[in-house]
Amino acid sequence: MFTVADMMTLKPHTLSRNDTLFDAKEMMQTQSIRHIPITDHNHHLLGLISQRDVLAAQDSNLKSVITNPCYSPLEVLLEHCMNRNIFSVDSHAGLKEAALYMQKNQIGCLPVLENKQLVGIITNSDFVAIAVTLLEMQDEVDPIEQDNLDELDDIDIARDL
Repeated sequence: MFTVADMMTLKPHTLSRNDTLFDAKEMMQTQSIRHIPITDHNHHLLGLISQRDVLAAQDSNLKSVITNPCYSPLEVLLEHCMNRNIFSVDSHAGLKEAALYMQKNQIGCLPVLENKQLVGIITNSDFVAIAVTLLEMQDEVDPIEQDNLDELDDIDIARDL
């Protein structure tokens, strides 16, 4: 059985509660990530900020920016806007169970904890990578011959007529 530890990103990029939404936005852009765990100095998970949270904060504060041009929503500290009610998973949990949990709860990532400390993260992008790998393995085991592809194309063309 594959576990979360087999596919998680080890030592994910993190921020602290005293960092800002601007810091989160910058990290997401430079590291090409969409979720950032917020931790304390002992790597205890405090919360999570997602790309959606950053975009929502910017959008919801547009009225404030218009009325007060000196104010920027990106200056807000993460401790004021991070999600504190987050789901997490143990590194020994099964991949299937983690995927089903994420799907059922409509969440994009699960921070991975061991002894209450953040050790990794698994995201929906990781599961897409797993799916691609499985599809590639299937192609290697059961390749479709070119003649069969041509026959399928002929059938599809005939149906379109």
